[in-house]
Amino acid sequence: MTTRRRFLAAAAGALAATTLLAGCGKDTSGGADDGATGTITYFTFSAAPDHLKDLDAIKAEFEKQNPGIKVQVQTAAYDDYFTKLQTAIAGGTAPDTFELNYENFVTYARAGALLSLDERAKADKDYDANRLYPKALESFQFKGKLYAVPSTFSDVVLFYNKKLFDAAGVAYPTADWTWADERAAAQKLTDRSKGVYGDYQPVTFHEFYKALAQNGGSFLSEDGKKATFNDAKGLEAAQWLLGKPGTVQPTVAEIGGKADYDTALFKSGKLAMWHNGIWQISGLADTAGLDFDIVTEPGNARKANAVFMNATAVSARTKKATAAWKWARFLGSSQKAVETRLAANWELPAVNDQAAFDSYLTKTPPANRKAVFEALENIALPPVLDAQQAKMQDTVTQALEKAASGQATPQQALDEAAAAVTALIK
Repeated sequence: MTTRRRFLAAAAGALAATTLLAGCGKDTSGGADDGATGTITYFTFSAAPDHLKDLDAIKAEFEKQNPGIKVQVQTAAYDDYFTKLQTAIAGGTAPDTFELNYENFVTYARAGALLSLDERAKADKDYDANRLYPKALESFQFKGKLYAVPSTFSDVVLFYNKKLFDAAGVAYPTADWTWADERAAAQKLTDRSKGVYGDYQPVTFHEFYKALAQNGGSFLSEDGKKATFNDAKGLEAAQWLLGKPGTVQPTVAEIGGKADYDTALFKSGKLAMWHNGIWQISGLADTAGLDFDIVTEPGNARKANAVFMNATAVSARTKKATAAWKWARFLGSSQKAVETRLAANWELPAVNDQAAFDSYLTKTPPANRKAVFEALENIALPPVLDAQQAKMQDTVTQALEKAASGQATPQQALDEAAAAVTALIK
């Protein structure tokens, strides 16, 4: 996907509890299994439309190494993916294997929709847990058991246009930058008369929870029973985001609902700094005349970076568990999958193998690809509200939009959103 819309919309995939929780309590460790061969299905959102050929290459190598197994790929756009997956699971037609992101994983695991993979992992001599990135492996465990094999990760960095910085006589961003540094540079780089903007950062849930972490705040109370993002640290984080539209970045009205407006603005050389994910690199690298680089995002009280992780899960109802496990493992850690993802800039494989990333680090642009891995030193994962994730994210985004449009003060908007999120918990 091009923008993944992770900054513009809530994760539409958080499931309604009434749909999936009927599966709770059943044994998901798998019973008698004659599914070591045959055709298995795989449902994915990250491959289409940009990486179908890359996935085909991985699939071809898997089928070559496992001649008794065929993989049938099914795809859907991210915005539609989880609705379709929910419908398939509820109707008893779930794919054998499917892609899950971190935000939705717990809901599916708790609902009993996923097969526990522990036994197969322990019995498989070709599986090496140490090859996978530890944080990703931990993130896809539920109640101490593995329910999905990590496949990829991506993170958010600060892209910047070197030509605009040079023309304005502003020093390039560094990893030591703070919000104040970014604000000062953005003001110098903005020239609205020429349609040039100094900064772009969406006013959404995903950007807010990250800014809150950068400001030393907490989204939820320590016991997870109350929303706490409306305190002084949360207000400052909201004001940081809300202070950009109409000053150093376009207003919502100026954008006019145009899809991928920020991408086009950066590619056209009219945007100096851009908060976005590393999945943008491949498209930018092919843009003629664009001279850009990346750096870890500035923090305020501390550094905090958004990291997205995907994994391959196996349906609890599959009749081909062994074949499904082999495919999930291959997608996560095989040399072919790793090499293909790196060559295609298709996010990054979630492997704990620095040698595997050597070729990635030497590619340009951007020159500072080490920032991708520096971001992993200070991870800020999104808060997860089981069975209410989409509602929670929508609530926060809508409150921020209300403040941005002047319908409420930032504090009023946060207070309203915090009360609503606390009610969702209860």
